[in-house]
Amino acid sequence: MFSFANLSIPLIQAPMAGGITTPALVSEVSNAGGLGSFGFAYSSPETIGHDLKLAQSLTQGPINANFFIFPSAELPDSKTIGQVIELLQELTPDIDFVVPKPPFCPDLETQLEPVWQLQPAVLSFHFGIPPEWVMQRARALSITIGITATSLEEALKIEQAGASFIVAQGIEAGGHRGTFEIDSPDERLSTFDLLHQLVKRCTIPVVAAGGIMNGRDIRKALDLGASAVQMGSAFLCCPESGASSEYKALLLDENPRPSIFTKGFSGRWARGIENTFTRHMDAKSTLPFPIQNTLTGQLRQAAARSHNAEHQSLWAGSAFYKARTLTVGELMKALQIEFVS
Repeated sequence: MFSFANLSIPLIQAPMAGGITTPALVSEVSNAGGLGSFGFAYSSPETIGHDLKLAQSLTQGPINANFFIFPSAELPDSKTIGQVIELLQELTPDIDFVVPKPPFCPDLETQLEPVWQLQPAVLSFHFGIPPEWVMQRARALSITIGITATSLEEALKIEQAGASFIVAQGIEAGGHRGTFEIDSPDERLSTFDLLHQLVKRCTIPVVAAGGIMNGRDIRKALDLGASAVQMGSAFLCCPESGASSEYKALLLDENPRPSIFTKGFSGRWARGIENTFTRHMDAKSTLPFPIQNTLTGQLRQAAARSHNAEHQSLWAGSAFYKARTLTVGELMKALQIEFVS
């Protein structure tokens, strides 16, 4: 059974979807004594099985498979759809946007089939608590479950559901906010403020996530009661990362752009580097999540093909400018030295 005590360094590499978490990245983190994670939010069962099997062949260390808990979603009226498509075509008039059709998200039961077969050490979830049958199946296979919380209320629900650990996502974290309800008020607590609340009230391990970029940050989190940290932006510039070259260039820019929240790409709040797309979509209407994500996928794919960072989702935390161009092995060694010094 997975235990944070068995890690050489108390670190989870964040599960970043969209091809960022390659088998090479995940396995190298685990080889270096951390917990490597796949972001399988939108992945097909075939991709999940392939990537898990390949990573397992490259490491004896633990691996985490992460999934989204998608809400039910319905297309709005045709007028609203037309307005959103018009907004996107103002940026890319050459794309003939296709309105998404149901199902609007992957089927979790189907996605999990290769997980039950290959049995990674950890299974984690974002945006909510998985169905009870998932919890029972994981327990039967001795797979540890972790779930993201952005508030004490969510954390207490996670603990009551029988999860093994909580990922405390502070407002500094890159990527999607893990709030259970899309439209519910968000306390927007800092990582360490949220951590302070959770370690006082929760009895299961708490992992600090958001704004943690070096070993000194890890030490501070553990001193405040965290069992481990979760780091994503710190790994984006590693050669093993699947981030595009233009994405990495903006992460490393000597005059960094701000890291801001946008709903423009997916219909849910997510933090990333500001670009032309986020400015264009600021305070504009979107389709419900994840329908908006599918719709803008056509724009993002075209941007990736043309190496246009202005139309890509450049998820990154508030301290992304501290990212280093080291291999995973080099970065893990640096973090270990900083952590113990």
